[in-house]
Amino acid sequence: MNHFFNLNGKVAVITGGTSGIGAATAERLANAGATVVVAGRKNAQEFAERLGGSFVKTDVSDETSVKNLMAVAHDLYGKIDILVNCAGVNRGYNTLLESEQEDFDFNFKVNTMGVVFGIKHATPYMPTGGSIVNVASAAGMQGVPYLAPYVSSKWAVLGITRTAALELGVQNIRVNAICPTSVDTPMARAEGGEPQLRMEQKAVPLGRIAEPEEVAAIIHFLSAPDCAFVNGQTIGVDGGFTAGMSINAYNCLAES
Repeated sequence: MNHFFNLNGKVAVITGGTSGIGAATAERLANAGATVVVAGRKNAQEFAERLGGSFVKTDVSDETSVKNLMAVAHDLYGKIDILVNCAGVNRGYNTLLESEQEDFDFNFKVNTMGVVFGIKHATPYMPTGGSIVNVASAAGMQGVPYLAPYVSSKWAVLGITRTAALELGVQNIRVNAICPTSVDTPMARAEGGEPQLRMEQKAVPLGRIAEPEEVAAIIHFLSAPDCAFVNGQTIGVDGGFTAGMSINAYNCLAES
């Protein structure tokens, strides 16, 4: 019997692949048989080589840099079967009225345009049956106080995902998005994010934030040929957060 979700012979490009969700995804896809191209701003040559793949220094906010990434991946391995747009940032824990244009520009350049550039420059090298997975956020499915620039940049990713799924379906290239809540990564633990983590630990029905490996598992699922009819979808990886508040949070509010 063939191993389910086997990625033997596949080439996967992972942006933001040097840490957090991206690094966990690179490890998982490599363990499933894929050749991985790890892309990011900090050097991860040793990490990529340990996985049997390659590292390409990339700034996803720079279209030329992303175009170069995809060309190098193609030159090295002849194709790109899987693209994981994982690079992401968050700047500014402020109310909408306190947010500056620079906060919006910073988030959109990486979170939104990085996805656009990735799709635009990877698809010319993608054979029939390719898969693109965009890492959005549960914040892209609802409003979140103090995170307006980040929220809006992630909502945009979902619109791009659905549009790309329609346009690339004729080439049999699937495009899907995942929407995690906070994940135990350096980005989530950055200064200013402590209230968000405390809130989620109370409001998420499972009572905790996600681990990078749990998010990588969903990316693996969407990347695999086994899921060849899943297209244009948004999948929450949120412990039930978007289903409603936890019973503990409900009882806390009801008693206050």
